[in-house]
Amino acid sequence: MNTSPTITRTLLAGLCFLALQACDLQTITNQATARTVAVSTLLTTPAVEVKGAAIAGTGLDASIPPFDAGVFLDAGVFLTDAGIVIPEQNLAFVFFGQRQGDAPDAPVTGTAGATAKLKEVSGPTFALDDQGSGTYALSPDAGFVYKPNATYQFEFALGAQVFLAEVERVPSKENIPEFHPAAGYLELDAGVTGTAFTFARPDPPQGQNRNFGFVNVFPVGAQGQGQPTYTNIPTTPLGFIKLLLAPSEWTKTVVEIPGSAFPDPDTNYVIVLQSAKLGGPKSDNLFSGSAILAGTADVAIVKTRK
Repeated sequence: MNTSPTITRTLLAGLCFLALQACDLQTITNQATARTVAVSTLLTTPAVEVKGAAIAGTGLDASIPPFDAGVFLDAGVFLTDAGIVIPEQNLAFVFFGQRQGDAPDAPVTGTAGATAKLKEVSGPTFALDDQGSGTYALSPDAGFVYKPNATYQFEFALGAQVFLAEVERVPSKENIPEFHPAAGYLELDAGVTGTAFTFARPDPPQGQNRNFGFVNVFPVGAQGQGQPTYTNIPTTPLGFIKLLLAPSEWTKTVVEIPGSAFPDPDTNYVIVLQSAKLGGPKSDNLFSGSAILAGTADVAIVKTRK
């Protein structure tokens, strides 16, 4: 499985500027100086049906292999008489390691050999597989199902120590009407001269702030998934500082994807809007820059015109 762009080591420095979430001065001090760090992603995507009419001439066909779209889409597909079905997915991926210095952006070395778990508070626990070099992931057959408004914890046991991170009340799915026209897919012009695609996010529940909205666009075809052609996910420490201190770009109602996100004609693309929330360290032995990005996605299928 490809690593998510949200959890690479490059981004870890940016995540170190998260606001401290501890409730007392001693915990704040301990977390600020802790050498152990964990950066976690917990995501779900709904089942997506690609109707036969949506399949571009140069894109998907009956020989398509399993998708491999990293943390957003990483599952096989089912061929039906009507087209192709990408099943629902529930994914968890973690980087766990040790900071090699006291600076917030000190290099981090991955730690293998820990016992890692994903836990629903007041619910079941699921083991995460050690994939080496400090990466841990939920097995596709683990039986985990993402539950909106649930509180989730990532637990790591290493020797006699236990490390805990938590995200409270994970988001519900945002339904984007523009993603689901009657035809079952969007048909857009390709290239930089193509028209931008605009959609509106629903209002958050009364009394709540809107969750972050992360957008990815990537092509899919008979060879699987290509690299994103557009993303608004921060990829630098400066970008994450902006996300944390001035998040309006990721919480606005109207979102615009430029026409350049769909560069090639007669091609299939997938738009993923991830509604996400940030959590952080729960135990005082985990660095304050540790973060959990948890959320659920709505997905649109695009076919560009010839």
